[in-house]
Amino acid sequence: MPVVITRASNNYGPYAYPEKVIPLFITNLVDNIQVPVYGEGKQVRDWLYVQDHCRAIKLLVDAGVNGEVYNVGGAQECENIELTLKLLSLMSKPKDMIKFVQDRPGHDFRYSLDSSKLQKLGWKPLMGLEAGLKKTVEWYLSHEAWWRPLKTNLDPRYAKGFWGAKKG
Repeated sequence: MPVVITRASNNYGPYAYPEKVIPLFITNLVDNIQVPVYGEGKQVRDWLYVQDHCRAIKLLVDAGVNGEVYNVGGAQECENIELTLKLLSLMSKPKDMIKFVQDRPGHDFRYSLDSSKLQKLGWKPLMGLEAGLKKTVEWYLSHEAWWRPLKTNLDPRYAKGFWGAKKG
C-alpha cells in the first residue's frame, strides 16, 4: 500500500475546534472573556496555516516517496505571549484581557519542525502569520453560527472562561 507520513506543526485557520488556542482566544475575546496564557507565555510554537498544510499533502500525494516521512512546518515561530498580543491587536482588545495562569507541569518549551526535506520538493508556506491570523479572526467573527454551538458543549473551563472573569 502506498503510504506517505506527514508530521505538521500547529495548524490554524477556519474550522479549527474552539478548544484550540487560536479559536479559543478569538471566541473568548468575542465574549469579553479573558484568555489564559500559561506562565509568562514564553513557550515557542511554529504555526502553519491550514491551506499551506493542505498544499503540502497534495504535493506529497503527487511527488512524495512511498514509505517516507515528511515534516510540514510553517517556519513561523512565535512565543505564546506574542501570539496573544497579535490577536488582541487584531480584535482591538486591551492587554488586561490576558489572564496569566500557572504553567502546566512538563509543558514543552518549544514545538518546531525542520521542513527542508519537503521544501526540496518545491513546497514552502505561502501564508504569513500576520495575514493568516487576520483571515482567521475574520472567519471566526463571520461564522459564529458554526463555532457557538461547539463552544457551548466544551468543558466549562473553555466555554465559560474558567481562567478569568467576563469583562465589562
